[in-house]
Amino acid sequence: MKRLKCYTIIGIIFVIITGTLFHFLYNWTDKNFIVGLFTPVNESVWEHMKLLFFPMLLYSFVMILNLKTDYPCITSSLCFGILIGALLIPTFFYAYTFILGKNTLFFDILIFVLSVIIAFFIAYKLTLSCNLQPYTFLLCFLVGVLFICFVLFTFYPLNLKIFEDPTN
Repeated sequence: MKRLKCYTIIGIIFVIITGTLFHFLYNWTDKNFIVGLFTPVNESVWEHMKLLFFPMLLYSFVMILNLKTDYPCITSSLCFGILIGALLIPTFFYAYTFILGKNTLFFDILIFVLSVIIAFFIAYKLTLSCNLQPYTFLLCFLVGVLFICFVLFTFYPLNLKIFEDPTN
């Protein structure tokens, strides 16, 4: 359990740092198409979900490779954590902007950090309980669908508020 806790804490730190760097990477690479598939290409809520999704997905592979033997339920738990974390970003954003009537950078950053912590905490608890192991395939499939949606909707967004870039 100590190893899992250590990997989880490192994962939280990794995703927060990597996600923060991802926020700027698209512009740093002169708007590279490939980079844009995995990092935000604008300031929409949808694009900001990538800040958690892709770094946590990447780190999840590390956790699974190193901990699967001791924790057979880790795959389903991390997939669920990724999905919950990504969904918390728009949920928290629209809740607080509804209450305040505007968005602020402080709360946007807080939402990201809080979503990362909650995603890993849930994954940690579910890894220990093994409650989601029967749903491993479904959860991996849903992560794959969300992956495809991020790639597809990056350059072909739907006409929905979540895809709107407030800076345009």
